[in-house]
Formats: sequence, structure tokens, C-alpha cells
Amino acid sequence: MHEMSLAESVLQIVEGAALDQGLQRVTEVRLEIGTLSGVEPEALRQCLEIVFKGSLAEAARVELIEIVGKGWCLSCQTEVTLQALYDPCPQCGKHPVQVTGGSEMRVKDLLAE
Repeated sequence: MHEMSLAESVLQIVEGAALDQGLQRVTEVRLEIGTLSGVEPEALRQCLEIVFKGSLAEAARVELIEIVGKGWCLSCQTEVTLQALYDPCPQCGKHPVQVTGGSEMRVKDLLAE
């Protein structure tokens, strides 16, 4: 389950940012997760609960923000919304569609005391 390693990386980022600022406790973490990222949001949420235990973020509220998949169809030269990687263009039905958004996962921001 790669969500566990992602959760551990999120914890490192969050604790690093909090400690750099001299903060004692993280109260909220907001993550952006693209629909094309291959990350299962609920599995990630469960893994975050596990890795946050005993950390500065133990009681932090986690908000997962979905980023819609977007692509550029090379055939019809149109920006389109994608439901899955390697889908054909929903406008013209052709391939290839170059992914332009929604494949990322990042810590958007956090609140701490």
C-alpha cells in the first residue's frame, strides 16, 4: 500500500514545517490530491491517522481537496476533463491526451500553534 509511504512523507513535511517555525502542535493539514494521482483518498486518510499518532500532528484535522484531472487533446486541440489516465478525449474520442493537471498530490497548507 503506497498510501502508507505517502502518509509518512506528509508527516515529515508537516513536522519539518512546524519545527522550522518553532510551533508545538499542528491542528489542521490540507492536502490536494489529483484524481489521476493513483492515490486512494480514504486509504491515505487512514494511514495519516496511524502515522500522526505520537507526532505534532496527532490531533490534526485532515482535509483532502480533490483536484480534477485535466488534459490537452493533441487531436482536437482542446482542454478536457479526464476521469482516468489514458482515457481517450471525451470530445473527439481520440488519443493521445496529454495530462495537464490532476496527477499531483501535495501539502497545500497547515495550521499550527
